This record gives sequence, structure tokens and C-alpha cells, in this order.
Amino acid sequence: MPGQILDRVLTCYRIGDPDGQYPIFDATGSTIAPGRWNDATAPMIYASRNYSTAMLEKLVHGSGQLPPNQHFIEITIANGISYEMVTPDILPGWHDTTFFASRPFGSQWQKEKRSAILLVPCVVARMEQNILLNPAHPEFHRIEHGLHHPVWWDSRLF
Repeated sequence: MPGQILDRVLTCYRIGDPDGQYPIFDATGSTIAPGRWNDATAPMIYASRNYSTAMLEKLVHGSGQLPPNQHFIEITIANGISYEMVTPDILPGWHDTTFFASRPFGSQWQKEKRSAILLVPCVVARMEQNILLNPAHPEFHRIEHGLHHPVWWDSRLF
């Protein structure tokens, strides 16, 4: 669904280290360690629609250990911003561990600047969504985030 316009405000979350090499609200990491939806030439910011999903994503990518000093930010996407949505039926194989479908799709979306955000299904929590933000899109400056706050991890998760 390219070219759709949000009719409401969306909130999403991102977790990172505010004292790390890159700010939490930054796409540099996606070019150094490309993800499911991008190659190294297509920078984007990965976020989760829900705070709990952001925590799950951090846990699954941490291989059993979390980096220190994890904080979260709440990102606000105003109504009127362009979006595109990927659903499992639109992109068969989106969840494959080789990224044969998702990585070319997301990289092309980013480079073509088809929308400011891309809503995608979440592998670790299939009923949830992640939100990809395109910093190269002309509407990106309208996406705002708040101050960072510590993430409190329950020891039972480990």
C-alpha cells in the first residue's frame, strides 16, 4: 500500500544506549550491521509499535546478553505522514532467516523514498508490528521523539 497517509498519530519505541557510539534515534547502526529490512546502503531506524515488542527485539538480538545502559525513547509519528505497510500475504518469505525477500524490499523502499515509514510484521512476535523510519524521506523531520528513560529488565527474563 504505497502512498497511504496516516489518519492518526502513531507511537513507537526504540531501545539503545544513550552514551553509546551512536544516538538512540540514529540510522548509522543499520548501515554497519544491516537488518532484516535493509542492506548497508539503505539506512533506516528500526522501532517497535509497542514497548514490550521493543524489549523482545532487544532480547532476541542480544544472544542472551544485553548491552549495558539500555534506555528507551518514545517516537511520535504525526498524522498526515506517508506510510506503506507490509503484511505476510503481500511479501511471502518475509520471515526467512536469509532475508531473501525482506532485505531487497526494504532497501528498495528506503532508496525510492516511497514513504516516511514502513510498517512491517515482527518475526519474534508475529501478531505485532515494527516500524521502519526512513531518514532520507522529506517528511522525516516531522517525526519526533522524547527524552530517553532507563529500561528496567525483570531478572526472570534471563
